[in-house]
Amino acid sequence: MAGANQTCIFCQIVHDPNSTTRLLHTDEKVVAFQDIKPSAQRHYLVIPKEHVPTVRDLQRRDEDYSLVRHMLSVGQELLLKDAPQTTHRFGFHQPPFNSVDHLHLHCFALPFMPRWKFIKYKSLGPFGGFIEAEKLLEKLRPLPSKV
Repeated sequence: MAGANQTCIFCQIVHDPNSTTRLLHTDEKVVAFQDIKPSAQRHYLVIPKEHVPTVRDLQRRDEDYSLVRHMLSVGQELLLKDAPQTTHRFGFHQPPFNSVDHLHLHCFALPFMPRWKFIKYKSLGPFGGFIEAEKLLEKLRPLPSKV
């Protein structure tokens, strides 16, 4: 499994041809599937095919910005197709609050179910917690090059 971590459950989903996970989307960069413990009416995960442990492993550079932008675009397309009449929310858990050490975008069609689940997806400011996808993109947006 090139670009994969042998012990990572998400890498196994991406690279194991015998995986039973039903993929909702696949392309050269990412795959998407339903969360096994959904916290909302629709709860999808979009993950990169290449193993990236967490948001802390991303840097302010074109390739990381492009990856997260693409992950968000895929999540938005899926929810617009599957739950067009609902409010959507997109974001990432930050260490130490991530459950799997493989970058994954949570894509929600709200409301949270049960309602108390929203607490798992709140920002804790400097302590991490959940970061909205657009906020992460702001942090990753490459600086204009000085000519």
